[in-house]
Amino acid sequence: MISKTFFKETKELFREGRVRISLIIVLLLLGVSVWISTRQFQNVNAQYAMAKTSERDVWDNQGEKNPHSAAHYGTYAFKPKYPLSLVDQGVDKYAGTSIFLEAHKRNEAQFSAAADQTGLARFGDLTPDFILLFILPLLIILLGYNSFTKEREMGTLTLLKSQGVSNWKWLLGKWSALFMPVLIITLTLFLIAGILLDNLQDFGVFNWNSLGVMFLVYMVYYAVFINIILLISSLVKKSGIALVASLCIWILACLAAPKAASNIAENKYPYPTRQEFAANVLQDKKEGLDGHDPWSKEAKQLEKQVLQEYGVDSLHQLPFNFNAYRMQKGEEHEAEIYFKHYNYLKEQYSNQSNIYRSLASISPYLPTRFLSMAIAHTDYDTHWDFADAAETYRIATQEFLNGNTAKNTQYGERGYKASADFWKQLPAFQYDPPELGSVLNRNTSNMVVLATWLFATFGLLFFTTKTL
Repeated sequence: MISKTFFKETKELFREGRVRISLIIVLLLLGVSVWISTRQFQNVNAQYAMAKTSERDVWDNQGEKNPHSAAHYGTYAFKPKYPLSLVDQGVDKYAGTSIFLEAHKRNEAQFSAAADQTGLARFGDLTPDFILLFILPLLIILLGYNSFTKEREMGTLTLLKSQGVSNWKWLLGKWSALFMPVLIITLTLFLIAGILLDNLQDFGVFNWNSLGVMFLVYMVYYAVFINIILLISSLVKKSGIALVASLCIWILACLAAPKAASNIAENKYPYPTRQEFAANVLQDKKEGLDGHDPWSKEAKQLEKQVLQEYGVDSLHQLPFNFNAYRMQKGEEHEAEIYFKHYNYLKEQYSNQSNIYRSLASISPYLPTRFLSMAIAHTDYDTHWDFADAAETYRIATQEFLNGNTAKNTQYGERGYKASADFWKQLPAFQYDPPELGSVLNRNTSNMVVLATWLFATFGLLFFTTKTL
């Protein structure tokens, strides 16, 4: 009975011109989106490789220079574009691509792609994740909104009942007929993406396991939508009403719920403005050690502690340059200030994420979106990890430069310059994103919510069809 229903429903679907045209349009959109994303992915990574190499060459070829001057001259930490961003670009468009690393200051990521786009970009980009998250659920609605209502309207429901057809077998046949075209389209997209990524050289390590997990997430998402559409079709009597109700569910789940969740989270746990954040950091800096001010109360206290620690009476007797030592301590103090204030931002982000998770029960879109971005390493968690890694590297760079001055000069000595080969001794910045297992552990709640949606909608669907 399952196979007979499956073949019957499949034939009826492909007999309809609207279905064939819709499938062709979706396939064309997917093809174009993959082509656009591939070109963009290659261009961005080529720019990343060129910028990373050229910036390192500039750093290595500074010539003879004072290390503290080099600290203010600074360098850049560039965020790589990860392979699965080809499928889901996440927040990469808005989060910035590079961080300027300099003395005394922690900077934000800059040069986001969104900042360089025109107002037309607000209408959305044609990307694979847009097709997967928005267009394919619409296709499911188009294919399945009249699955049960047409049986009532044509009078075949009474005939099927009189023949003692098993409801659950009949349901599984219809469900499979809806699921199969979506499975084929999605599988085709992921296979093409996997083959493209597997053959790209020097653009990050591609992991088939991550792609497979992302594919499973989307298939669960589509299964939930199929359940909801069939549930609506089984409850109403007219196909027109079923279509309108299904479209309303799509609007609420994919458009209204994410926006509402965003507004609620932002209102409850707002970020400080850029001006407020800078003012708070500046205030804390004024109350602590300034590495450039040898006459401040904090500097004199540090001087006294160091003299007592080394058992000497004069800064000239220390085995290192105290000025450079004081500047490094000032850097460490300022790093603690930035850690404090950025940690507050991370706490606000964590609180907002908890709001999203608590509201994920109102829409299967939310857990799917978060899981997809996390697996692709295009979510805010990965961006925070990158920013923290860049800050750690900045602090280590300042320690490397100040340590050279402290070691190779005497107190009060001026005009010191490090050799031209010294800069090459600084290790290059390297950032590796979290492993798949760590990502999934961090998103356990999203997986639980999505699984709950799947089993709850299946249960409701089976319960409802028993009463047909």
